[in-house]
Amino acid sequence: MSAKCVAVVLTWRKSKKTPAPVRACGEKTPAPARERGAEIDRREAESFIRLHHAENPGAGPVESRLREVLAEIDQTGTYTHTTGELTFGARVAWRNSNRCIGRLYWRSLQVRDRRHVDTADGVAEECVEHLGAATGRGRIRPTITVFAPDRPDERAPRVLNDQLIRYAGYVREDGSVLGDPANAEITKRALRMGWRGEGTRFDVLPLVVEAKGALVLREVPREVVLEVPIRHPVFPWFAGLGLKWHAVPAISNMALEIGGVTYPCAPFNGWYMGTEIGARNLADRDRYDQLPVVAEGLGLDTSHDRTLWRDQALVELNVAVLHSFTEDGVTITDHHTEARRFLTHLEREERSGRVCPADWSWIVPPLSGAATPVFHRYYEDVRLTPAYVHRPPLG
Repeated sequence: MSAKCVAVVLTWRKSKKTPAPVRACGEKTPAPARERGAEIDRREAESFIRLHHAENPGAGPVESRLREVLAEIDQTGTYTHTTGELTFGARVAWRNSNRCIGRLYWRSLQVRDRRHVDTADGVAEECVEHLGAATGRGRIRPTITVFAPDRPDERAPRVLNDQLIRYAGYVREDGSVLGDPANAEITKRALRMGWRGEGTRFDVLPLVVEAKGALVLREVPREVVLEVPIRHPVFPWFAGLGLKWHAVPAISNMALEIGGVTYPCAPFNGWYMGTEIGARNLADRDRYDQLPVVAEGLGLDTSHDRTLWRDQALVELNVAVLHSFTEDGVTITDHHTEARRFLTHLEREERSGRVCPADWSWIVPPLSGAATPVFHRYYEDVRLTPAYVHRPPLG
């Protein structure tokens, strides 16, 4: 899991027919985070402060806080959020995430305020601490760690990895990739910086952190990387495929925007929905491409598409993922349960008089979409702030 906070009343529409085809996932890219150097937009700051006070009556008089904020902007070009404002903003950014199906528990997000940490070594250490806190021995806790924001006169830290835990993708001489092809570029960068992995399909990449002109490479300690070996409840041969996946999806390549202030380094996580692993990470042709391997193990006829061998293999791979995480006591959810939870969240937001933005192409799961309730309706895909937004890529 994006722009100005506006009061909009939207009508949600149920459809009796299948929605029209939509773009492929990822074709529509969210607006990038603002560039460093510009002063804070006073209107965005005011909108957020008013929103915070409207939803948190105990925060005190809004007008006096607004005077403080606007005076600080006039003097410095930016302003500093209170701990309460930061916590509220991070949680509401999750509430506003139009691509996230798992927003029902947005209020439970644990916010680690690390704005005082602005060195590359310090950021790397806190990212490791984040993983330890979020993993919880398998009981995954939704967590965000917020580092120093961009300021008009200073660039904030960044983590170059797109997630805190990612598997390396080693490009061979013939162009093929050992490991995860999605991480080929960050793997090349780590290798140029002197890192040497073990050369397996599931080598955990080091963190690459940039701050104050320094670029730091930091290994992620094994003790904070909880991994689940993938096996099947019925087919013993499945374990022999040697598949596994890590427990915590900690996104680190998105910026947190709150009231005009941009926090480019704010890694956050929820927990996995099984299809993210079983229908995408391990199944996509440009990722681990395991459907032909699973189909061979199942003895399926792969000679032509009409045997639906991919569909059968996909289901069994997802069964294996859910079974393995559950058996190991690691938090995970299935797409049917999460679809129902999302509609509960949507109904709560409507009762609260709030907009619940959603991108249909991301909310509908990549497996058995039409069998889930989120498939059979339309959504309003609007952009709200606070928000998590994609950062401009670093050189």
